[in-house]
Amino acid sequence: MLNDKPSLYLITGIMASGKSTVAQLLAERFEKSVHLRGDVFRRMIVNDRQEVRPDSEDAELGQLRLRYRLAAMSADAYYEAGFTVVMQDVVIGPLLEEFLAFLRSRPVTLVVLCPSVEAVEIREAARSKKGYGIWTVSGLDQVLREETPRIGMWLDTTDLSPEETVAEILARSQSEGRIG
Repeated sequence: MLNDKPSLYLITGIMASGKSTVAQLLAERFEKSVHLRGDVFRRMIVNDRQEVRPDSEDAELGQLRLRYRLAAMSADAYYEAGFTVVMQDVVIGPLLEEFLAFLRSRPVTLVVLCPSVEAVEIREAARSKKGYGIWTVSGLDQVLREETPRIGMWLDTTDLSPEETVAEILARSQSEGRIG
């Protein structure tokens, strides 16, 4: 187990790219750690939850920004209490920089999981929870690859196991991925 000073990691990518599994495995590597699942803030909304769609407008994006602000506030609070925080959520497109600005604590290691569309489709088909409906894998992947700022550590995890992905993150996080 790693016993370093507290740090922040943001694991992002499209749905079924391996974020939850990788974030959990990474958090388990630290002696004092938190796995912060940003989607929990979306699920807390009981009535009038606005889902983000390809043609979303202000109401849906406003709730997404709220979710991101709540995740960032929680991450900062855990970090200030001495925890290494591994956040995971779908934070792609132009909103990535906005999410990073919500975080007060630094440095942040940003990891973008970007397996191939085909790999994500296979993973999605094998999962019990389904993330796609309004979105398609290729549509969300297009937002990731064409609209997301090229910052942080981008990992093509098509042929990597979750354990190999965590090893890559730990090996490369000191030289790549650091924001601020």
